[in-house]
Amino acid sequence: MPLVNTGELITSASTARSAVAAFNVITLEHVEAVIAGAESAQSPVVLQVSENAVKFRYGRLLPLAHAAVAAAERAAVPVALHLDHVQSDDLLRQAPGAGFGSVMYDAARLPYADNLSATRAAADWAHSQGLWIEAELGQVGGKDGRPPLDAHAPGARTDPDQARDFVTGTGVDALAVAVGSVHAMTTRTARLDHALLKQLSAALAVPLVLHGSSGVPDDGLVEAVAGGIAKVNVGTALNVAMTGAIREFLAAHPEAVDSRKYLSVGREAMADEVRRIIGVLSRTSA
Repeated sequence: MPLVNTGELITSASTARSAVAAFNVITLEHVEAVIAGAESAQSPVVLQVSENAVKFRYGRLLPLAHAAVAAAERAAVPVALHLDHVQSDDLLRQAPGAGFGSVMYDAARLPYADNLSATRAAADWAHSQGLWIEAELGQVGGKDGRPPLDAHAPGARTDPDQARDFVTGTGVDALAVAVGSVHAMTTRTARLDHALLKQLSAALAVPLVLHGSSGVPDDGLVEAVAGGIAKVNVGTALNVAMTGAIREFLAAHPEAVDSRKYLSVGREAMADEVRRIIGVLSRTSA
């Protein structure tokens, strides 16, 4: 079926107090696994390509983007395409022509006033192109190998009053909030600040996004959705599943050289993880 707009999926989920899973993809195997897992779960899904993934692919956006579009158009469930953690204005401007319906513009590393100004300019341009735009306030941490901030450090959590002003001042369509999750976690031990999340949900009129969700236990994800999260970003969990499956296969088959043999195992493991996470998000909080 045709690509759907991320904003349509997230707005619908937010209204229903549910959440859409958004998975970061790096290879064609990632793309195929996410779609296969979503089809198995009979659920819409968001394919995300990050700026770091583009850098990995020699700085070229179109090869992976075109592959994702082609796969999505043949999917049996609604699929949206999202450009994630964009810091480069040049990359941002490639999004519409590459098939993306949404972007996450990441200026959270900047001081608040600069973040607001840069994000407002990005949002104005994105909206002129028909793009739905997400931003981040507070620091989720763990990106590009950087350690997470201490829980009590300034900027480590999103302040509800500042978030309200930020959303009003920038005009973004969704906000990624810092409530205790960390990017690139390989253990599921993150403890979310659910009280803060409820305050943010009450303060803001736009859907909320959780980054670093791979490190959050299942019950924490369920409670986060009940608390107002409408988009759940997952990346590392897929890489853990893929790498673990490939390692196990190669250990059992040291003679293997045909990459299709182990890539298919890795792809299947990722599809299983996609299906599992979507199942978790479909649960309701007790």
